Amino acid sequence: MAAQSFDVVVIGAGPGGYVAAIRAAQLGLKAAVVEREHLGGICLNWGCIPTKALLRSSEVFHLMERAGEFGLKAGQIGYDLNAVVKRSRDVAAQLSGGVKHLLKKNKVTVIMGEASLPAKGKVSVKTDKGTEDLTAKNIILATGARARELPGLEADGDLVWTYKHALNPPRMPKKLLVIGSGAIGIEFASFYNTLGADTTVVEVMDRVLPVEDADISAFAKKQFVKQGMKIMEKSMVKQLDRAKGKVTAHIETGGKVEKLDFDTVISAVGIVGNVEGLGLEALGVKVDRTHVVTDAYCRTGVEGLYAIGDIAGAPWLAHKASHEGVMVAELIAGQHAHPVKPETIAGCTYCHPQVASVGYSEARAKELGYDVKVGRFPFIGNGKAIALGEQEGLVKTVFDAKTGELLGAHMVGAEVTELIQGYVVGRQLETTEEDLMHTVFPHPTLSEMMHEAVLDAYGRSIHM
Repeated sequence: MAAQSFDVVVIGAGPGGYVAAIRAAQLGLKAAVVEREHLGGICLNWGCIPTKALLRSSEVFHLMERAGEFGLKAGQIGYDLNAVVKRSRDVAAQLSGGVKHLLKKNKVTVIMGEASLPAKGKVSVKTDKGTEDLTAKNIILATGARARELPGLEADGDLVWTYKHALNPPRMPKKLLVIGSGAIGIEFASFYNTLGADTTVVEVMDRVLPVEDADISAFAKKQFVKQGMKIMEKSMVKQLDRAKGKVTAHIETGGKVEKLDFDTVISAVGIVGNVEGLGLEALGVKVDRTHVVTDAYCRTGVEGLYAIGDIAGAPWLAHKASHEGVMVAELIAGQHAHPVKPETIAGCTYCHPQVASVGYSEARAKELGYDVKVGRFPFIGNGKAIALGEQEGLVKTVFDAKTGELLGAHMVGAEVTELIQGYVVGRQLETTEEDLMHTVFPHPTLSEMMHEAVLDAYGRSIHM
């Protein structure tokens, strides 16, 4: 059978890949996407979306337990874990079906199978029916990443879980150990802790949520501890002894090793890029610590070969992958494309309380040599937060003292993952403190705290 020819072949149909293929098709290019497992990738099927569905269930459960605070009565509050998980799987399935429809609507050819690159401009796909050969002037690698497994701490699906097992759990953990307090670890810790698991989080760095601003990490930790979590920082799980229904974890803190028993362990110690089996070495693609090395335009250095999303390195976020996909499609179509800058990308963590940030932390801004002005505003000073019964939170802004440029914004509290976008747009439009001060924020809203945190940086806060 003759090889099928395309302008663009995308390998991987996650939020980077399927978006790249759709944008390429919109620009008049003949596009195909190759996917070995699920349309929508990890994000849609085993990541961003189903975790948010689970966390929504635990949030509603938490509110039901607080009913009395709101003058409401609710009896026999409980949950059915299987039903909670089923809802989350149904949400993922609905969206995966939506991606299939979008690809079809945009006339993107979908080939289910495992891809490799036998030579420049060629893609070989192993499908159920045999091997299909494709040729394309442009190939976009969007193969994503998977959970990092540390020696001795490997998942078995029974006692030790990765995010996949945690999303479709064989049982409700009673005594849970979460290794790693990045977004994935802390979201699962939050979910299971809210549903009643006795939860311990171990973090090797000096604080939980280590990529966040130090003030935000400290505030979030206080809330987690208040909710009954045990947080062990500057600590390392050295080994796991597995027995029937029990895991003994050897946890080292400051040179001392403590042995603690758990019935479930969730490992969330980062990710590794899916770079194997593609034939990248033979093509001369540079791979550094499981990630493809690219320039600002996602070019690999091999003509016509691009890499986007998780396989191309941090930040490992779906929205970064999607924007890179659009940029590369526009570049291929000969349009004027703008590189995606890491410091313009917001990070959101959907634990309770939520955490969101964009740009530089206070410490990072100072490291980069900026003279900074910092503003802070607590949720307790906001009418809407108190009315919602959500007065635990903080908004922090970091400005360049010389120019008034918004260098970074950091938040912890209710709904901050929705609020952060205001600061993202502000930074994109190169706004200054003056623009933000003159902006009229509606009342009563949580967003007013964003205004107050700006005013505070310049000693002008009204409500504190």
